[in-house]
Amino acid sequence: MTTTASRPTRPVDPAQGRAAGDPGQPAGRSLSIAALRSSLDRPLTSYYLLVGASGLLLTLGLVMVLSSSSVWSYEYNGGNSYATFLKQLTWVVLAAPFVWVAVRMPHSMLRKLAWPALVVSVILLGLTQGPMGVEVNGNQNWLALGPVQIQPAELAKLAVILWCSHIYATKERLLTDWRHTLIPVVPLMFVVIGLVIVGEDLGTALVLMSIVLGLLWVVGAPTKMFVGSILVAGVAALGLAASSPERMDRLTSFADPFASYGDSGWQAAHGIFAMSSGGIFGKGIGASQQKWGDLPAAHTDFIFAVLGEELGLFGTLLVLVLFLTVAYAGFRVARRTVDPFARYMAAGITVWITAQMIINIGMVLALLPVIGIPLPLVSYGGSALIANLLAVGVLLACARREPAVRKMLAKKSIRPKPRMTTVVGSRSSRNPR
Repeated sequence: MTTTASRPTRPVDPAQGRAAGDPGQPAGRSLSIAALRSSLDRPLTSYYLLVGASGLLLTLGLVMVLSSSSVWSYEYNGGNSYATFLKQLTWVVLAAPFVWVAVRMPHSMLRKLAWPALVVSVILLGLTQGPMGVEVNGNQNWLALGPVQIQPAELAKLAVILWCSHIYATKERLLTDWRHTLIPVVPLMFVVIGLVIVGEDLGTALVLMSIVLGLLWVVGAPTKMFVGSILVAGVAALGLAASSPERMDRLTSFADPFASYGDSGWQAAHGIFAMSSGGIFGKGIGASQQKWGDLPAAHTDFIFAVLGEELGLFGTLLVLVLFLTVAYAGFRVARRTVDPFARYMAAGITVWITAQMIINIGMVLALLPVIGIPLPLVSYGGSALIANLLAVGVLLACARREPAVRKMLAKKSIRPKPRMTTVVGSRSSRNPR
């Protein structure tokens, strides 16, 4: 009688469908992928990603504002190299309590603020064209309020997102009809964008167009209407650029800024000089040469060029990774939330920050025309910084209200507290409740 010995079976990894120890799938790799998925599936992952990435961008921005503005501040602020940095730091401190309130504000309260915020934004945009308006670098999009100058267009971005999210959430069941998708959002957005264009601020107008197009995509607009909207926005942008000789020069020279090096290509060319001289790890913080007067707007629109010169390829990739992290977390919040208002709000804010980042970095790399737009959370500017921080606060509020987060917080709130016991001699007495 013969017996057949059975081969011992290896344990099977259900996640991979292969036997553990199979050389075709290294065990370490499968474990690392499983650990990454487990970390990303935790309830507060979006919240922590947003806090970490936006916090690092803000910190890096303060450092780069200090470095890139030191020469300019010394020349135009009576020898004080820290004047611009201290202003930026002041705006951060002033915005902090408002961000704290925004993170904890109920969505019902945000919806009540939608109409007032839009009306106030439209009024402020209109006032920029009156006696209170201030012209800066050829754009009359600033408003003088006593000793302070604000840029209403930056605050209008957040107001537009709140209002559009409120309208689309109210008409949630009617959005299958294209008429409800367009009206009243698109006509009123033409008014807001028109007021921005009157102030010669093409960059902000493009960002507002991007926000509206992004929300149309999120609400499920038909493909034909979505593509048509993109074509209309593109034609309008080209028409606006062609209407101004200065903008037309920038539009035609961005592909080869060295062809008009002494004129419209000066800023883009020196941005390329800064980026190319940084190497892998840069020259070091404070060692930029272009900030000594050759690169205009070194601490505002072209701060990414100074960052590339001082921190090199490593620094620029770090900034891109942080922005992509914000984009991933923001869209993750929009996808996981069940509240329509929060979904549209999170998507709109994420589109805003991502689109503005792409436009800014694109113009610094000479991939897009120089249209004057700051890098979110990094560039100098009080109005832009406060609007960006408030937007991040609202996004964090949406992340705190994901269904999984609510369940986790509810379990913690109903968990009974342990009773305290004291020992006296050999007896133990339990404290009464």
